[in-house]
Formats: sequence, structure tokens, C-alpha cells
Amino acid sequence: MAPHDLRRPFKRPLISDQERRRQQSLLRQAQNRLDAQRQARFLASTAFSLSSQTPEPEPEPVSEPEPYQKEELDVLEASKLKGAEARKWFAKQLMLPEWMIDIPENLANNWFVFARPSGKRCFVVSSNGTTISRLRNGSILHRFPSKLPNGARTKEVSSASNSYSILDCIFHEQDQTYYVIDMVCWRGYSLYDCTSEFRFFWVNSKLAETGACDSPSYYHKYKFSLVPVYGCDQSGLCSAYSAPVPYVKDGLLFYNKHAHYQAGNTPLALVWKDENCSQYVMDTDSQGQVPNQQQMVLELQEDGKLTTCDDPHVVFGCLDGSFIQQSDLHSGYLLRFAIGEGGLILVDGKLEKADLKYLGKANRARASADSFSKVMFQYSVRHSPLRIDDLLGSVSSPVDHESKACDIEMDG
Repeated sequence: MAPHDLRRPFKRPLISDQERRRQQSLLRQAQNRLDAQRQARFLASTAFSLSSQTPEPEPEPVSEPEPYQKEELDVLEASKLKGAEARKWFAKQLMLPEWMIDIPENLANNWFVFARPSGKRCFVVSSNGTTISRLRNGSILHRFPSKLPNGARTKEVSSASNSYSILDCIFHEQDQTYYVIDMVCWRGYSLYDCTSEFRFFWVNSKLAETGACDSPSYYHKYKFSLVPVYGCDQSGLCSAYSAPVPYVKDGLLFYNKHAHYQAGNTPLALVWKDENCSQYVMDTDSQGQVPNQQQMVLELQEDGKLTTCDDPHVVFGCLDGSFIQQSDLHSGYLLRFAIGEGGLILVDGKLEKADLKYLGKANRARASADSFSKVMFQYSVRHSPLRIDDLLGSVSSPVDHESKACDIEMDG
């Protein structure tokens, strides 16, 4: 392939306030440190206390806002939750990346990048001789023995049976492997308030020592594997984008080196895709086809406003009271809309107006509305996509411009 032309840095105009919110997140994590040890302990205990319950049926649209949906529910308060409420709390504990709609400042020096495995995102918790994995919606994926600390009922468990470990993983169906993308707790030591730079170092140092990366065996049903993480300079970005990996890629993940592990959506972790590193760039409908008009799912509020899942919510529009009554809609319902020819109008990175067309209620299995960054990423893909050339241009230095640019080997 011909090398990319990186003769001058590319400065793509900002289309959102993502960078401002990123700086606010870094400031907020420095000012408000959660009780990380209690957070990790309750997360681990919740994973097992819910395991004996029967699977929850597909969630119905809720008619009233849930009283505990605060961004940072106190861990002691959360410990009082039972059943479905506890499961919903558990589902909110994963750190979820925003979609990259603007290139972060100082991407080359302050960020890591790696190819995201395709599969099911989950927490894996090992404790008291058992290992359990839970999906994003809080339901159980697997319960199994593993070589993680206290992950199987072997002689070694009795010496420190109270310790627990929590990994953030993606289960890759094709090779039945848990790919570890982050570490939340290790042998009872919480890593919530540690930077991603330290967490990545720790998981690389500790995981192989346990034998968790070994092939499956009687006391180790599933293999665990690390993903190659790179500094986001030109060489690292090229490797993450085009280097071969043993799993199916589903885009690139970017982590700010200074980011702590925080529950919910965060602009300090970002996901980006194009057709060469992901099979699914544009959202598809129930038949697996890309619709002619972009679709989104929004949540109906008591005052008729239509909002994203972000905190604070982003308002995309408002439904008339008579229409709500005629359609038998209620606060908390998730509704599907298409973006009409009027598109989205933004002023200074904030949504000013959206041309929405109501399509109906969302699938009952949906747990939440779309995020603002996802809507904007999908909108950009259709109108002005953020390309790999843009990313490479933003991390290149004057020295890079004088040298040969990297060849990108396309997967497609």
C-alpha cells in the first residue's frame, strides 16, 4: 500500500465539547476520590450474591424514574439494594468509553491505544474458589473454575479465601478466550484510583504469574489473554490499527494515561472505528441492514423531553403531551427515532436542533438510551467521518514528516 501523506499536521475542526468535558473529568477525579476499597469489595460480593437467582426476563420499559440512578451512588447505600435493583446497579459499574468525535489534545503523549476485541464486554470476578463473569446488563455469562487468584477450589484457596480479583474483559466467542482490557482489583487491592498507566502495567505484570493465560484445563475452563497496548505515537497507532492479532478486531480503544477507573461513560476512554478495523461501523437495523436514515434511541422524560443516557442528559427534542397520551407512552420509555433531512444543528459543540422522526418503541431488551457521543459519531460517519489519516496526522511530529510514513495494511 502507498504510505499516507503526512507532510503537514492535520487539524480537524472541533464539532463538540468533548475536550472540555475531558478536562473536567480529570479535574473531578483529582478532587473526588471514591472509597475505592469499599467500591471493589461490594462489586465483588454483588457478583456472587446475585448468582443464585433466576435470570431476569427481558426488561420492560419503566414507567417511573429509578430513585438510585445517580452517577456516583454511595457504596454503602448500594449495598442495601436487592434483586433486580442490585443487578441494575452492577450493570452501571463498567467504565464505558465515549465515541471519538473530536481528536484529543496531545494524543501522542497522553494516550494509549489498542485494537478492541470483538465480543461480549463483562466483569470477571474470582473469589472463594469460584470465578464468575457478568455482562453489561448484570446477567451471568459464565460461572467456572480458573487460575485467577481464588478462582478454583484447589488447595491454594484455603490460605487466602477472602481475597478477590476483578478484571474488565471482552469474551471472544471464536476462540473462547477472555481478553483482559483492564484490571479493577487484584487479590483484594483496589485499583479504582490508580491511573490507567499503572493498571496496564499491573495487569501485564500479574496475570501471567497466575497461569491464567495457560490453555484450558480441569481447574481452568477458559483461557485469559492480554491485548497489546501501545503508546499513541505514530508507530503505536499504526501497530494497533494494522498489526495482526489473534482475535477479530472491533475498532480501536484509546485510554488517557491519567484516567482512573470510573463507572459509566467517560471521555477519558474513547472508541473509534472504520471499515478496515471493524465489521460494524454504521449501526444496523433488526435485519442487520444499514438503514437509509440514521436511527437513535432516546429516553422519554416526565416533561416530554427526549434525552440521551449521558449525565447530565443531552436533550434532542420534546414530544407533545397529546401525542404522548395518544401513543400510550410514559416517562422512562425508550423510543426509537430517525434523523430527517434537516439533520443535526450544533452551535459551539452543543446541540441546537435535531430533525427527529418517531419510529416507535425501542426493543424491550434495550437497557438504556444512546449516548450523545455515539449519536454524533454515527452522524459523522455518514457526513464527515474522522479517518485514520486524521488520527495519524494529529500524532505525527516534524521528524515524522521528514521520514517515511507507515504503510497501512488494509484488512478488507
